[in-house]
Amino acid sequence: MNRELEYMFVQSARVWIPDAEEVWKSAELTKDYKNDDASLQLMLEDGTTIDHKLDPKTKNLPYLRNPDILVGENDLTALSYLHEPAVLHNLKVRFIDSKLIYTYCGIVLVAINPYETLPIYGTDIINAYSGQNMGDMDPHIFAVAEEAYKQMARDERNQSIIVSGESGAGKTVSAKYAMRYFATVSGSASEANVEEKVLASNPIMEAIGNAKTTRNDNSSRFGKYIEIGFDNRYRIIGANMRTYLLEKSRVVFQADEERNYHIFYQLCASANQPEFKNLRLSTANDFLYTRQGRSPVIEGVDDAKELRTTRHAFTLLGINESYQIGLFQVLAAILHLGNVEIKDRDSDSSLIAPKNRHLTAFCELVGVTYQDMSQWLCHRKLKTATETYIKPLPRLQATNARDALSKHIYAKLFNWIVEHVNKALVTNVKQHSFIGVLDIYGFETFEINSFEQFCINYANEKLQQQFNMHVFKLEQEEYMKEQIPWTLIDFYDNQPCINLIEAKMGILDLLDEECKMPKGSDDSWAQKLYNTHLKTCSLFEKPRMSNRAFIIQHFADKVEYQCEGFLEKNKDTVNEEQIHVLKASKKFDLLVELFQDEEKATTPTGQVPGTGGRTRLSIKPDKGRDTSSKEHKKTVGCQFRNSLQMLMETLNATTPHYVRCIKPNDFKLAFSFDPKRAVQQLRACGVLETIRISAAGFPSRWTYQEFFSRYRVLMKQKDVLPDKKLTCKNVLEKLVQDQDKYQFGKTKIFFRAGQVAYLEKLRADKLRAACIRIQKTIRCWLARKKYLRQRSAAITIQRFTRGYQARCLAKFMRRTQAATVIQKYQRMCVERKRYRQKQAAALAMQTILRAYMARQKYQALLREHKAVIIQKHVRGWLARCWYKRCLEAIVYLQCCIRRMRAKRELKKLKIEARSVEHFKKLNKGMENKIMQLQRKIDEQNKDNRVVNERLVSLESSYASESERMRGELGRLRGVEEDAKNKTNQVSSLLEELEKLRKELSVTQQEKKTIEDWAQKYRDEMEKMVSELKDQNGLLKKEKDDLNRMIQEQSQQMTEKMTRAIAQETQQLETDLNEERSRYQNLLTEHLRLEEKYDDLKEELAHSTNVSKPGHRRTDSTHSSNESEYTYNSEYAELEDGSRVGEDVTRGMDTSLTLKLQKRVTELEQEKQSLRNELENREEQFQRARARDDAQFRKARGAELEYESLKRQELESENKKLRHDLAEMRQSLLGGAAAGAGAPGSPAYKVLLDQLNASCEELEVRKEEVLILRSQLVSQKEALHHKDEKETMTEPSVFAQDVNKLKDADELKQAYVGLKDTNRLLEQQLQAQRRTYDSEVESLRGELQNVKEENNRQQQLLAQNLQLPPEARIEASLQHEITRLTNENLDLMEQLEKQDRTIRKLKKQLKVYSKRIGEMGAGQAEGQTSPGQMVEEPIHPVNIPRREKDFQGMLEYKKEDEMKLVKNLILELKPRGVAVNLIPGLPAYILFMCLRHADYVNDDQKVRTLLTSTINSIKKILKKRGDDFETVSFWLANTCRFLHCLKQYSGDEGFMKHNTSRQNEHCLSNFDLAEYRQVISDLAIQIYQQLVKCMENILQPMIVSGMLEHETIQGVSGVKPTGLRKRTSSIADEGTYTLDSILRQLSAFHSTMCQHGTDPELIKQVVKQLFYIIGAVTLNNLLLRKDMCSWSKGMQIRYNVSQLEEWLRDKGLMNCGAKETLEPLIQAAQLLQVKKKNEEDAEAICSMCHALTTAQIVKVLNLYTPVNEFEERVSVAFIRTIQTRLRDRSESPQLLMDTKMIYPVTFPFSPSSLALETIQIPTSLNLSFLTRV
Repeated sequence: MNRELEYMFVQSARVWIPDAEEVWKSAELTKDYKNDDASLQLMLEDGTTIDHKLDPKTKNLPYLRNPDILVGENDLTALSYLHEPAVLHNLKVRFIDSKLIYTYCGIVLVAINPYETLPIYGTDIINAYSGQNMGDMDPHIFAVAEEAYKQMARDERNQSIIVSGESGAGKTVSAKYAMRYFATVSGSASEANVEEKVLASNPIMEAIGNAKTTRNDNSSRFGKYIEIGFDNRYRIIGANMRTYLLEKSRVVFQADEERNYHIFYQLCASANQPEFKNLRLSTANDFLYTRQGRSPVIEGVDDAKELRTTRHAFTLLGINESYQIGLFQVLAAILHLGNVEIKDRDSDSSLIAPKNRHLTAFCELVGVTYQDMSQWLCHRKLKTATETYIKPLPRLQATNARDALSKHIYAKLFNWIVEHVNKALVTNVKQHSFIGVLDIYGFETFEINSFEQFCINYANEKLQQQFNMHVFKLEQEEYMKEQIPWTLIDFYDNQPCINLIEAKMGILDLLDEECKMPKGSDDSWAQKLYNTHLKTCSLFEKPRMSNRAFIIQHFADKVEYQCEGFLEKNKDTVNEEQIHVLKASKKFDLLVELFQDEEKATTPTGQVPGTGGRTRLSIKPDKGRDTSSKEHKKTVGCQFRNSLQMLMETLNATTPHYVRCIKPNDFKLAFSFDPKRAVQQLRACGVLETIRISAAGFPSRWTYQEFFSRYRVLMKQKDVLPDKKLTCKNVLEKLVQDQDKYQFGKTKIFFRAGQVAYLEKLRADKLRAACIRIQKTIRCWLARKKYLRQRSAAITIQRFTRGYQARCLAKFMRRTQAATVIQKYQRMCVERKRYRQKQAAALAMQTILRAYMARQKYQALLREHKAVIIQKHVRGWLARCWYKRCLEAIVYLQCCIRRMRAKRELKKLKIEARSVEHFKKLNKGMENKIMQLQRKIDEQNKDNRVVNERLVSLESSYASESERMRGELGRLRGVEEDAKNKTNQVSSLLEELEKLRKELSVTQQEKKTIEDWAQKYRDEMEKMVSELKDQNGLLKKEKDDLNRMIQEQSQQMTEKMTRAIAQETQQLETDLNEERSRYQNLLTEHLRLEEKYDDLKEELAHSTNVSKPGHRRTDSTHSSNESEYTYNSEYAELEDGSRVGEDVTRGMDTSLTLKLQKRVTELEQEKQSLRNELENREEQFQRARARDDAQFRKARGAELEYESLKRQELESENKKLRHDLAEMRQSLLGGAAAGAGAPGSPAYKVLLDQLNASCEELEVRKEEVLILRSQLVSQKEALHHKDEKETMTEPSVFAQDVNKLKDADELKQAYVGLKDTNRLLEQQLQAQRRTYDSEVESLRGELQNVKEENNRQQQLLAQNLQLPPEARIEASLQHEITRLTNENLDLMEQLEKQDRTIRKLKKQLKVYSKRIGEMGAGQAEGQTSPGQMVEEPIHPVNIPRREKDFQGMLEYKKEDEMKLVKNLILELKPRGVAVNLIPGLPAYILFMCLRHADYVNDDQKVRTLLTSTINSIKKILKKRGDDFETVSFWLANTCRFLHCLKQYSGDEGFMKHNTSRQNEHCLSNFDLAEYRQVISDLAIQIYQQLVKCMENILQPMIVSGMLEHETIQGVSGVKPTGLRKRTSSIADEGTYTLDSILRQLSAFHSTMCQHGTDPELIKQVVKQLFYIIGAVTLNNLLLRKDMCSWSKGMQIRYNVSQLEEWLRDKGLMNCGAKETLEPLIQAAQLLQVKKKNEEDAEAICSMCHALTTAQIVKVLNLYTPVNEFEERVSVAFIRTIQTRLRDRSESPQLLMDTKMIYPVTFPFSPSSLALETIQIPTSLNLSFLTRV
């Protein structure tokens, strides 16, 4: 021990010393401690040095401070040194620095009131704690509630949660959150809203039992114990409430800065409401009972709104409106009674002024007489043995009696409300277990303590005793379980204090005895106390300066009680005559009910409470309410003692869980910690006692594996044995010499207090030494690396220097050689220049000579050439003249021939015009048309004559022109002769030429002069041009700059627009996803409601079958019936529901039964109304049908005759077709040789002729059918609309006259036939007219287009003429290209139209030919045509054929539909289908069946097949919804079925990827777009179910594999833990690891691939799974302080990299799954980055963009060093982060929503599989299907 002390109390060791202000102050040793030292040399945190004296007797050293890595632990018992300063400091660090208000202290949850609303109580937090072990998450009230709920279900034992603390510490809020947790995790909203009712009791009890005090704005002024009942499935079924010691004195008196109960202020704030007018209320300052505290308003609380909440809670609990108004009348009456002023009449009597306004209001509200009430407020009736007399009361006693009456009425009202709240929370379902929540006052001590504080502290003594015994029991069980030698632990036993209070002749006994004395007083009672206990009990003391007070030494502190008022409060007396007056009220039944016995009270809903069928557990029997007289005789202290005894019995029968609420300061400041107040409460609530009991034994406990993992660094390699337990024993014996400091249990090592800190110091020293060695090695390596770098640099410098010198020498040598070369080339240049001068002179002489000779030769060639040109022109002119004469003769000949042909055509047209005369008889309008045409012909003849005249004039002009040309030819011949004569003049011309040469020389001189001037001018112009070029360059540069600026601006604008468009697109995508998510959530809710409805229906049916005798089902029968699947219509379901609703037993929940019966009644009424409506419609239809039959029977004769004729005609045509077919077959048989079927062969020609004839005949038949249809339609219209005013062509008067004739039938038929003929002719005429109009319009359009084109051409020509030749050619080419492009596009459009038309016609032709072939084949089997009797026998056709050509359809009978659904859906095993058959086979089979139903045009069959398929898939998913393979299999098949419906729907958008054969398989009769939407919704539901199924499988693996398991062994060490052991990070056999997650993901992926799930859908599933993994991991990280460390961040990043590697292996990197892990990645990076200065804060803010501000701050607050080398995050740094992130607009939610499901889409994925190739395996038992 001495060695350890010397080792621990060394220089720099930190200790705790007492302090008057901060209770405990930290200091550091500046000198090592020796055994003989009398003092310690310490230095405080502010740098002050002190000399701490040690007690010379005890030599007790100060408390040692825990290592920094243990500060801020979740469990105080995890601290190595367990003492008061360590507990206080740990709570302060967690509360102030980390903003954590919950801390474990062994089995106790310490909750510090933050006085601020924290976002840690939402549904997401509840879901995070649900199902978790208590030690696996950070401390929370939800963790305690979950532990209680789990133990109730696991141990089958009732539980209790005991919440205690001072007023204002947050007890009520903690209890409320615990109840909210139970209501959320266990309840079902459909079952009569029991959870809502349990939670609704809170606002009611707060309104009538809570008030504002100086310490708390919502202080509970009563104690309550709520038992929440659960059924055998651990769902809330009800609750019961017990209350203790309501502070009635608050009704009539409040101290400064306090308020009365909230309900009074809520009523006053709502006094202006119409329903409260008759209460005569005003503001709270107008009433004595609400203004004494002078603080009527609570900041931030709206009393009117709170009253609405209270009234809503009353309504929810079944207290109807009339009872609520009655309650408010009683409360208003209490306020008015407090304002009744009582005046002195004399010294012994008092009076109330007549017509007192407030007393009048009180009497009216409660329904009593004013005279009686005023009489008994000022008088009292005294009874003696012989007589009764009335005694007046003095004013003070009368006032006290008035206040007593007010308190009594309020107490009765409080009890009535509690009683009826309990009745509303009762259900008929049997209670299986319960969890009790005790919200009771903590230990109280004030300057003046009275009867209320005495009772409160008495209750806390009892609870502390129970707490101590429970803690002691748990410690004992732990030691016995681990087989540790048990030594008795000394702990404080407060039984003597309890005996002082409640034992015989105790304080309560003496108080009750004094109350029975006629003249008992507080003084006499005090004397009895002194005489009885002052000398016999050490816990009882008498104050020195008072004879009316006493002191009790409680477990927490000494409390002085003032005796004044004890007797009065214990008696709780009230004037019985006043009670009788109130009971006599006849107008106010509620008031009378308040003072009646419980058995006679009625419920607020007016119903008699049920007796039987329910067992209440632990409900206090109210024995004190038999009669009013007994009630007054029983003292308050006696009642409280009895109820407290029952409470303790209940708590002892349950497993307790403790919550201790601490008030951090008295000023309600947020996150402000007062150490003095905190220590007082820690001592009072028993937390320090728990620590003391734990420290007395072995508080630190480690498993062998955890000890080995943590302290492996203290072991040598030879010490490590295969047996971890033996290894730990050997090491501990070496490290700790004192064997009493530890004990070895079965699974754990137990340490005394301080030993873990000693081991931690050894470990830190060992690690520090290792770090120094590592640093030494690294520094050596760095120095050697620096030396090698310097040596390398020196060698490099030498190398470069030598290189420079060598380069200089080489440069000199190169220059010398260059000079020699230059001289050589200069001499060569001089010689070459001389040579070139000589050469140039010789060349000049040669040039002149050669030029002269060339000019001579040129003159001779020029003369010869001009003579040839003259000859050419003359010969050309002669040829042209001959050509023109021939052309004129040919044109004349053509004109004559055309005239002859035109005359013949005119003669034919005249003949045709005469034959058109019969059309004039049909329609006179045609004559006008013919006349118009004749006029047009005349006009054309006139035009022809004009043209002929022009032709004649042209011929005459041509003749004159030819004469003129002949004259010109003669003239030219004369000119030729003149030219011959002038040849002689050449000599004279030569002379003249010589003169011209002389002039030329002169001219050359002038030219030279001009050239000189031009050269000068050119130089000036070049200079000017250069200047202009410079200016142009500058301008170009400016232009380029401007262009660049414009381009940059345009680029910026483009980028800006691109960003804006991208943002808008992203916003639209977000909106679309949100809308899709909302829609899919609605689908999920719809599915959930459907399932609940089905469950309720099954439950009702089951209960009905159970309740009927003789119809009970065994389990096997029930299961076999479940497997059978039958379809009932909605009508049948409604009938079943109504029959079931009638047979519901009384055991069901009453409100639920009433709702179901009401719904069933409504459905029956609706069914009956629909049935009546159907019958009425059927009757109307029958009458209308009979009337129409009578009318049609008359008009049907002619139609039948006409139809018989047409039938005969069709039969003859049919025979003709058969004959043609027989001929075709004959020709085919006759030409069966090799080339018989080739084009041009007889068989081919016959077949082609038959096909053409068939087509022509088909067109004829189509026209006939159209005519027949038009006649039938016209007949129906004439018959159905005979009452109309007139028809299309004849007035109705004429039709009536015709009907009145003798032979009405014949005339009618004739008239109808004539009318039909006229109508037909009119239609033909209108058709011709429309055709003509359309042709005219088309011609006009073409003419207009030609005109526009002509104008455009003219404009283009004019523009082209203005352009230069090059531009003109380019423009014409461009125009031509444009024209050809437009024509090409037009031709392509026409070609596409023609292709579509050809495809359509080919398809129709195939269908018709197939039908004709089938019809011909069927008839050829049964009969032969007349031409093939005996002479032409039919021979078999030897055409080679393949197997039957299937159409990809499956035919089934209507009665086989059930069998199809059963075998293909309900009884199909996904495993076998996925492995052995093609993916999506069920979907293909169902679609092929659907195709056949569409092919035969059976809409009923299509509808029933689709409905049966959808319902069957829903049924199988409901039955096997937890099986991943089943859900995945049907998701893949549902999507494939949906894609088939799209692929073969016939829509062009879905047919792009189809083959021609697949396009032939498209649906032809029905549009199933609506069913596609239904199936898409079904696929969404299956997808969501698949995600939930996969989430349920992955959920247990995520936290263990991603957070707890050490994938990289040895990176993170195990820290010491407390009583709440966390899950071990060491992988055991049953522990999930990251490999488990990866294997499960691979199993999911392979299964979906086997089932043929679309790749895009697999990507969405993987993205959803990765989101769940990231969200669950991050949420647990945010709720687990021990996981927020640097080493854990490394583990998480490694695990995420493994997940990314898995994505890469599966080819899913682009599915968006990696992005969902971004928050987790950033959280891991946040754990690893540096967190010290401003630069680090900036880096964190830019890095953690996927995390919210709350999450970043939470991670920084939770960051915990695992080793001493790490540093905590400072509060200033966290505030810097908050300041930087202040402007972020984001959700304040802390946790990610793990239930969020991304909206799913099903991209269209066509199948390349041909339907006709699909084979149905026999294993599916679908032999009744026939391939078509």
